[in-house]
Amino acid sequence: MKSLVVAGSGCLALLAIASLDGPEGITRRDAPSPQPASLAPASYDLSFLDASNERTPAAVARNGAHPVLRRKAPTTTMSNVALGDVVKKTCAGCHSDQRRQGNLTLQNFDLATIGQTAPEVAEKMINKLRTGMMPPPGRARPGGDTLDVLLNTLERTMDTQFARNPNAGSRAFQRLNRAEYERAVKDLLAIDVKAGTWLPLDTKSANFDNIADVQLPSATLLDSYLDAASEIARLAVGDPKASVSTSTYKIPRLASQLEQVEGAPVGTRGGTSVTHTFPADGEYVFTVTLHAIPTGQLFASTAPFDEKIEVSVNGERVALLDIDRGMSQADPQGMEIRTKPVPVKAGPNRITATFLRTFEGPVNDNIVPLGHSIADTQIGAQAGITVQAHIQNFAVTGPYNPTGVSDTPSRRRIFSCRPLSATEARPCAEKIIGRLGAQAYRRPMQASDVKALMSFYDDGAKDGGFEVGIRTAVEAMLASPHFIFRIEEVPAAATANGRVPVAGVDLASRLSFFLWGAPPDSQLVALGRSGRLQDTTVLVQQTRRLLADKRSEALSTRFAAQWLRLQDIELVHPDANQFPDFREQLSDDMRRETELFFNYLVRENRSLNDLFTANYTFINEGLARHYDIPGVVGDHFRKVNYPAGSPRSGILGHGSVLTLTSHANRTSPVLRGKWVMEVLMGSPPPPPPPNVPDLEKVGEAKEGRLLTTRERMEVHRAAATCKSCHQFIDPIGLALDNFDVMGRWRIKENGEALDTQGDFYDGTKVSSPGELQAALLKRPVPLMRSFTQNLMAYALGRRVEYYDAPTVRRIEAAARAKDYRMHEFIVGVVKSDAFRYRTLVAQGGAEQAAPSKSSPAPAPAPSSTAPAGSRGR
Repeated sequence: MKSLVVAGSGCLALLAIASLDGPEGITRRDAPSPQPASLAPASYDLSFLDASNERTPAAVARNGAHPVLRRKAPTTTMSNVALGDVVKKTCAGCHSDQRRQGNLTLQNFDLATIGQTAPEVAEKMINKLRTGMMPPPGRARPGGDTLDVLLNTLERTMDTQFARNPNAGSRAFQRLNRAEYERAVKDLLAIDVKAGTWLPLDTKSANFDNIADVQLPSATLLDSYLDAASEIARLAVGDPKASVSTSTYKIPRLASQLEQVEGAPVGTRGGTSVTHTFPADGEYVFTVTLHAIPTGQLFASTAPFDEKIEVSVNGERVALLDIDRGMSQADPQGMEIRTKPVPVKAGPNRITATFLRTFEGPVNDNIVPLGHSIADTQIGAQAGITVQAHIQNFAVTGPYNPTGVSDTPSRRRIFSCRPLSATEARPCAEKIIGRLGAQAYRRPMQASDVKALMSFYDDGAKDGGFEVGIRTAVEAMLASPHFIFRIEEVPAAATANGRVPVAGVDLASRLSFFLWGAPPDSQLVALGRSGRLQDTTVLVQQTRRLLADKRSEALSTRFAAQWLRLQDIELVHPDANQFPDFREQLSDDMRRETELFFNYLVRENRSLNDLFTANYTFINEGLARHYDIPGVVGDHFRKVNYPAGSPRSGILGHGSVLTLTSHANRTSPVLRGKWVMEVLMGSPPPPPPPNVPDLEKVGEAKEGRLLTTRERMEVHRAAATCKSCHQFIDPIGLALDNFDVMGRWRIKENGEALDTQGDFYDGTKVSSPGELQAALLKRPVPLMRSFTQNLMAYALGRRVEYYDAPTVRRIEAAARAKDYRMHEFIVGVVKSDAFRYRTLVAQGGAEQAAPSKSSPAPAPAPSSTAPAGSRGR
């Protein structure tokens, strides 16, 4: 049915182009929602600019109480001219027109006009002064509280400028990324799909995959959405005439196959268990491909026992396959074993291919059993080592002899009515399409919307009957720009360069995709349609309702996972010779630990300080064994307090962070220090100068012994061009160097005692994770503002710009007064003008209110999603 949709969805590309060329998107012709008086522009209380309410990390309590340090406000009074002289004397030497260190010049700095002439520069200065990084170590600093006076004056100047000329920012339309597409399809059709089957990788900007200005559509991308719509509609409705096809599930080589996998029957080991959607009732053939050694024989051909593979559907055995230990890739069937045709009903079914467990207990081997069960395929042919066969691929082929389509969850969701005669077919179809369309488009359906979709129904029904007509309409719905793109309504009376409120139904989508990573529910849409959602009280109530829903876990699996760059753990495969216990299950457990930890902070409305200081985490038996924490039994995750004296606390003790900031064969203090500066502090170091040799070029040994990572780093940074940045980065990373590549605690490296001592850039001595934590929390405001900037970027779907910085400060100050509770940050973002308003932009005009790509604020750093070799040294 794809050809039918292509003909009618060419508007998808045209609409995308139009929304780029237009002032701010496509205007819907329905009447704008009523605007409550409470949506008037916010007034800005600048009293929070008094710096007397900073936090003290030193007294942070383990029980979640976080006392506030009352710092004395600067007492010195200085004029703008005097402060300008301080900047020129202290900073302009490096930041001159000639040297431009950090791509910044302050040679003509003028505090009286900087808010109008160079607001980006002012915000960069605020960021560096807040973190205490400027002036750098070893450089002369003004005496007394001069820098505090300069900082407060800069912040007050910029906040006053923003209050006079507020800018809510702007963005182009957003496109459903892979994760959002999967959730939207699940909510709409009750079917689980893997968007990566059809859609290309999402482009990231400012750490996140939902940033609008990098989501521009291409012909290839639009064709991918059409392919996805065709296949998903077929699976959801069912296809009694489905042709034979094969779906293959590959088991990663890094996955251990020694234990029972999730979803598999008890008494089994290894293999895989997945939910597969069958298009029709019929017969299917299951194929298992086994691993071979380099010479072609079966891996584990020397095992002293025979093994069997059980294939099951929904937990019921449908085949038991014998493994021939003499099989080879040279055989006619190679390493494949097939079942006889197995009858399976249409819809989602859990299918499993796994080994029956042959033995359990210790083995008398020449080497210690490895967690990475197939670290070396050559081991599979060696004597003296107990090895077991491994499944490489599991494939499903069919349907053969299809007999129809049984009742499935997706069919129950779609077919809310059934015609009993030909005259009832079209009214029933209109009812189904109107209901599904409103949910798919995330707004009430208009007559023109229903008419367009019904034309697809008519084309499909003419050739295939009622169900084919519905399937064709669903396909068109999934290919529609109204489903794929989040295009926000522009009021008819809006003028270019004007500031307008986000329409009610669009605000509902903003809120739900922010907190749930999914489309809004019916209650949210109804409130948006009536205009009540734009009332601040109602908006906050709905925010708290969404946070109380289990779907808010998306803040951990989507926002926190990307902010903390947890996806980078997939780029690090520790050397199997040095770290033979690292396996995919351990990697997944590490990531899940961090997601559950962040979800707990949100669900329980904990203080954000817990992110750094918590003496608890969420682990299962495997991760507890890895961390040497006793008393944890079972695969389920639970909250566990660290033992007394444990070096772990907060996020810096998580194996996920420690592994993703390592190389395959060694730790990387540079990657770890850079990660802390970029992700937590929001103040990334500048990129290395050109032609700087990589650390790997430094010799690994000297005078007959292996050098430690610290010793190699000291050789590397001997050059002045390297030292200027490494004096910030290295002490942070070295304080975490007692954790190895896998996040385990160690005291030696290459047989030498570790030396982790260093000087934090403010002069504080740091040599351990605890001392680093205390040094970071001496200045909590930059940490909290960095978190706020990332939260805003994710919520808004655009990068945080210099004109957003006053809003960030306002949210952080309000949260500070409430002990930095998580909900205060979230509600602060939702209540902000940046979330509830947008600024329209005149294309080609002299004045541009949209974010400037060339001058971003010192906000979320670019995501580190490059291959592992390019992440740093």
